[in-house]
Amino acid sequence: MIRYILIFLIIFISSCATTKTGENIQKASAHYKIGTSYFYENNIQSAYVEFQKALEFNPNDKVALNALGLVHLKFEDFQKARESFIKATTVDPNFSEAHNNLGITYIKMSKWSDAVNSFKAALQNKLYQTPEHAYYNLGYACYRLGRINDAINAYKEVIKRMQDSHLPYYGLALCYNAEGRYGDAAGAITRAIELDPLYKGDKDKALKEFGNRKLIAKGEEEEEERDIIDYIEILRY
Repeated sequence: MIRYILIFLIIFISSCATTKTGENIQKASAHYKIGTSYFYENNIQSAYVEFQKALEFNPNDKVALNALGLVHLKFEDFQKARESFIKATTVDPNFSEAHNNLGITYIKMSKWSDAVNSFKAALQNKLYQTPEHAYYNLGYACYRLGRINDAINAYKEVIKRMQDSHLPYYGLALCYNAEGRYGDAAGAITRAIELDPLYKGDKDKALKEFGNRKLIAKGEEEEEERDIIDYIEILRY
C-alpha cells in the first residue's frame, strides 16, 4: 500500500512540475515577444529587461539568449555578447543564427579565426534558411585573414543565393584587387555599383561618396579606411 502511495505522489509531483514548466515557457515566450518589439523600436534598455525576464522563467530559452546577445552587441559589450551566443549554441548546436551572431561578435573583437569557425558552424546546419548571411560574413573574415581564395568562394556562394545583392560584389572587388586581378576587380565593383540602390550605376557618384567616407574614416578603423582607399583605386582603373 505504501509503495502505491509513493508512486502516486511521484507521478503527481511530476505532473505539477510539467505544468509549472509549461507555464514558465509561456511566460518566457511572452517576455521574449515584448522584448523583440522593444528591440525593433530601438528601445534597447527595455528590450534588455524583457529578455532577462524571459531567461528567469526559462534559462534555456535559446532565442532569448540569442536576443540578449544582440542587445549586448548594441551596447558594444562584446564579451557578454559572446557568452550569450555561446550559451544559445550550447542549448542547440544547430542554432545557425546564434553561430552567425557569435561570428559577428568575433569580428567586432578582431578575432578573425574564431569568426571563421563560427560562420562555418552556422553553415553546418542544412536547414539554415539564410545561409547567405553566414557566407557573406565568412567571406569578410577570410579576406581579413588573407585567405583570399576562400573569401572569393564564400562571396560566390552569396551570389548564387542573392543574385541581385550588391554586397558580395564589393567583397569580390577587394579580393580580386588583393590578387592583382585588376580587370576582375573593376568588373566586380562596376556590378556592385549597378546593383547598389544608393548609386544605381553612377560611378562618379560612388567615387565622390567614397572620397567623403575616406575623410570621415580617417583615423578610425584601419581596415575600413583601407577598404575605402582600395575602392577608390579600383574605381580609377
